[in-house]
Amino acid sequence: MTVTRRDVLEALAALSDATAGRTTTVGRVAAALGTDEPTVRRHLDGLRACELALRRPDGRVRVTVTGEEFLALDIDELAILDFRAE
Repeated sequence: MTVTRRDVLEALAALSDATAGRTTTVGRVAAALGTDEPTVRRHLDGLRACELALRRPDGRVRVTVTGEEFLALDIDELAILDFRAE
């Protein structure tokens, strides 16, 4: 099974909580998806670039409020996010 960035975001949202600040590990996300940690890390890097995921200095990760709101949109098609620094 190919793991998509959306799969990682959904698993991250299930295992963490932005409002409560509850974090998880890359290993737990990988285990939940039945994939390896490097695959999850690659997807997390993309999610972080779009401000949908957060990685703490200690390596723990969590979904962001923006990530939770994006998932709540329940979009079935491709979505393009563009965050530009101003």
